[in-house]
Amino acid sequence: MGQENFREMRKAMVVSQLRTTDVSDPLVIAAMSEVPREDFVPAASRNVAYSDRGVSVGNNRSLNAPLSTGRLLTAAELRPDDRVLLIGAATGYTAAVLSRIVGQVTAVEQSARLVTKAEENLEGLANVTVHKGELDAGCADSAPYSVIVVDGVIEQVPDALVAQLEPEGRLVAAIADRGVARLALGRKAGNIVGYQYFADCGGIVLPGFETAQGFEF
Repeated sequence: MGQENFREMRKAMVVSQLRTTDVSDPLVIAAMSEVPREDFVPAASRNVAYSDRGVSVGNNRSLNAPLSTGRLLTAAELRPDDRVLLIGAATGYTAAVLSRIVGQVTAVEQSARLVTKAEENLEGLANVTVHKGELDAGCADSAPYSVIVVDGVIEQVPDALVAQLEPEGRLVAAIADRGVARLALGRKAGNIVGYQYFADCGGIVLPGFETAQGFEF
């Protein structure tokens, strides 16, 4: 499939998926219109790179669905001076999108193979760093961050991530609630983040954020 075909698929994603579903930030629209998502998926999946679903990239990880990512980034109200912690780098697609909008991106991924792939895909982007580590631990070495983007569905936001968010910082994630993924925007006040849920939306599940189960007798 040629580059012209992918450009048309990318345009169709923006027109039919993003613009029709409250992805309204012009910076997010512009960045997602420019980044070639097909370069971030395995060769056998390039023809579905722009479909409205997650795309497997191996190691039990997937790129998040474009609509879910677009809505999270729109809700984050990104600014050029933001320092962003991205949880769930996968092969680097969302980090590449963020790099066109904000000042600095620290992207965390737990798979060594995917870290290597993300670094290859993001080569030349001076404002992006890829960090290998557990997703729920974030990257304290580069904290604090003005924005944390959790690019997938989680059951809970760990205290470790809250601690890495600067005062009045924003955190966006899809939080599982009784089987439904609810997109949420959190704002930090003191040591607490208060969340506003703004949409139900599908997305890929990120590992390591499961709620601890209580004892049963």
